[in-house]
Amino acid sequence: MITSSSEQIDDTKLDATLRPQTFSEYVGQKKVKKNLDILIGAARKRKEPIEHVLLYGPAGLGKTTLAHIIANETGANIRVTSGPAIEKVGDLGSILTNLNDGDVLFIDEIHRLNKLIEEVLYPAMEDFKLDIIIGKGPSAKTLQLDLPRFTLIGATTRLGSISSPLRNRFGVIHRLDFYENEEIEKIIHRSSKILSIPIDSAGAKAISVCSRQTPRVANRLLKRVRDCAQIEDARQIDENLAVRALEMLEIDGLGLEPTDRHILETVIHKFGGGPVGIQTLSAATSEEVQTIEDVYEPYLLQVGFLARTPRGRVVTEPAYKHLGIEYNKEQDKLF
Repeated sequence: MITSSSEQIDDTKLDATLRPQTFSEYVGQKKVKKNLDILIGAARKRKEPIEHVLLYGPAGLGKTTLAHIIANETGANIRVTSGPAIEKVGDLGSILTNLNDGDVLFIDEIHRLNKLIEEVLYPAMEDFKLDIIIGKGPSAKTLQLDLPRFTLIGATTRLGSISSPLRNRFGVIHRLDFYENEEIEKIIHRSSKILSIPIDSAGAKAISVCSRQTPRVANRLLKRVRDCAQIEDARQIDENLAVRALEMLEIDGLGLEPTDRHILETVIHKFGGGPVGIQTLSAATSEEVQTIEDVYEPYLLQVGFLARTPRGRVVTEPAYKHLGIEYNKEQDKLF
């Protein structure tokens, strides 16, 4: 799934290499950057840590990068973990007690924290206290430890999956949106310099339109096109080389890969274009529900190829045209 916005193993080293270190280097998300810059500047004048920050939006849009930039701009150390990695209350307690004043704790996929751990976070975020229960039953006692004044930055693709008590303890909540193609082109040009592979404007544009408006996907595609350039001993990436490489990867002009087309064609051919429930669609395509919802559906909704109705998912007329399939006008009645 080369166009998947979810982080993959190969992305870890690549993201670290290409990740901007300051707001000035970070392309896109202008409103979010401006608000965070004001937040940091005000906290710096007060000589205190910034409030807890929650970043949400589709995968691959820069939530982790922003967390690192916030830490860098405030001169703080950052501790990185994820919701699934914190399995026990003791795991969280160990992390919190090893922080220093002003440190940033970044929890990716924070919506996947279990409820017991969430409850431990409440006093830690509000009062910088850690409640530890010693013993069991009637003889159990609560021990309260003071914690350093840290900043929690949470990242999630599913804001609605975070409980209200946890969500309300974040002083700042920002949504990251999909990027414009022009912004993606700037990111590609910047990344190509870091990767030491020249690219012309037409080549950058060819990659950007296939990048699903997502920086992580753009960098991943650039890496694959770079491989082709090096095999062909090309001095730079131009439009022809980029298009050939993308065709070999079976990525079309809008960034759709075989699985995207398979999902759309399944709804069209097996369910008359929809509506179809997500569970049924999952069974018909042999893709997990969460994979469809988190990886494929956001972009298909963004480009207007898929629509959600009370009765299920429906494929739209533009998708029929893109796939070269005749559109049934009766579908219009479903919207």
